[in-house]
Amino acid sequence: MSLKSLNMMLRFMPLRSVRPCDPSQALRNGSQIAPYHCSKSLSWPGDSGSKPAVKLQPSAFSGASLRSRAKVSSEWEDDPEHSVVPRKLRSKVTRKISPELHTLSFDDIPEGNQKALRTPKEDKTLVTNKRDDVVFGLSPCLLALTQGRRKVSRLFVKDGEDQQRDAVRKVCEEAMKRDVQIKWVQKRDLDKISNGRVHQGICLQASPLQYLREWSGKPKKTAHRNQIPLWLVLDGIQDPMNLGAILRSAYFLGVDRIASSLQNSCPLTPVVSKASSGVMEVVEIYGYDDLEDMIKVKKEQGWQVVGTVGIEEESSDVPTVKCSDFRMLKPTLLLMGGEGSGLSTALRALCDALLTIPPRRDLYPGVESLNVSVATGILLHSLLTPPPPPPRGRR
Repeated sequence: MSLKSLNMMLRFMPLRSVRPCDPSQALRNGSQIAPYHCSKSLSWPGDSGSKPAVKLQPSAFSGASLRSRAKVSSEWEDDPEHSVVPRKLRSKVTRKISPELHTLSFDDIPEGNQKALRTPKEDKTLVTNKRDDVVFGLSPCLLALTQGRRKVSRLFVKDGEDQQRDAVRKVCEEAMKRDVQIKWVQKRDLDKISNGRVHQGICLQASPLQYLREWSGKPKKTAHRNQIPLWLVLDGIQDPMNLGAILRSAYFLGVDRIASSLQNSCPLTPVVSKASSGVMEVVEIYGYDDLEDMIKVKKEQGWQVVGTVGIEEESSDVPTVKCSDFRMLKPTLLLMGGEGSGLSTALRALCDALLTIPPRRDLYPGVESLNVSVATGILLHSLLTPPPPPPRGRR
C-alpha cells in the first residue's frame, strides 16, 4: 500500500480512541499522520487476518504547531509513554516561571519550607567592607541600632527558629525602621564573621566606634548625675573583657564620665561591646593622649584625685585608706591602673589618697589581689553609696 493510499484511508475511517504517539518519525518522512493521535494498538491487513483496528481522531495541532510545541515545552515531557515531544528534543525544553508565579509559590508554602525555593545563586558575600566592625549579640546589636552612633550597613540573622524569638524580632524591627538590609544566613556564617564568639544568632555590620576627644574644640559642659561628681579614669586597661565589664559597672552605678588613656589601652571593639552587654554603645568614653595633663587641669579646678593600690602596697608620700573609710566631699577622679602593673608612677604621684580593698581572709601568694573590673565595681559602689545617717539621740 502506498503512503498516499494509507493517508486517504485514515482520513475516512471511523474515530474511536485517543492515544498519543511519537510523531517524530512521521514528521521526518513527511507523512500527514502528524495531525492525528494514534491508538495504542495498530493492526494491518494481513497481519492476523483481522480487519484493520486503527482508528484515529483529528488533533487540535497541525504539523507546524506540533513542531512549535516541541521547541517550547510539553506537559507530558516527563512521561515517555504519553510524550508528544521527540526524545531528542526533550533536552531542549526549558521551563521559565514568571516573577509573579514565583511570588505566589512562596505565599502558598509554609514559612519553614520556603528556604528550598530560594534563588540558588544567592549572594554569599558577607562583610564587604573590612574596615567595618561586626557587632555581635542581642543587646549590642539592638543598642547599636537605636543609639545612632554607628553607620549601620547590614544585619545578619540566623535562619531558623531563632527568627521567632521576641528579642531577635525586636532587633529586626529596629533595622527595618532604619532601612537596614537584613540578611538571613546559616549559623556557620555567623560563627565565621564573629570569629567564633557567642553571637546569639545575630550580627551587625557597622562603622567602628572611637573614643571621644574633648580637647578637639570647645570643652563640653557635662551635666552631673551625682550630687558630688565622680569621674572614672582608666590607665592602660588592655583586656577587652575587663574594659567591657568596667563600662557595664560604671554605667550601672551612675558614674558621671569615663576617661581613658589612648596610648596603651584597648580600643572600643565589638568584644568590648559584648562584654559590656551593649553599654559601650550608650555611654560616652573620652580618650586622652596625656592623662597627666587632664588630671592636673581638674586638680586646678578643685577636684581631688584618688588612686588605687593593693593591700600590700604602701606609699610614704600618699596616704593609703580603706575604701570603706573614705568619703567623697568634693568632685573626685577615681584612677584605676591596668592589669599587672597598676597605676603608673607619674599618675600615682598626682593622687591625694590611695584606696585599698581589704580582704576578709588570709590569702595565698599569687591570689592576693582582685581582677581590675571587680575592684572597680567595688570601689565605685563604695564611693557612690551615701554614708548612713547618724543615730538619733534618745529623748
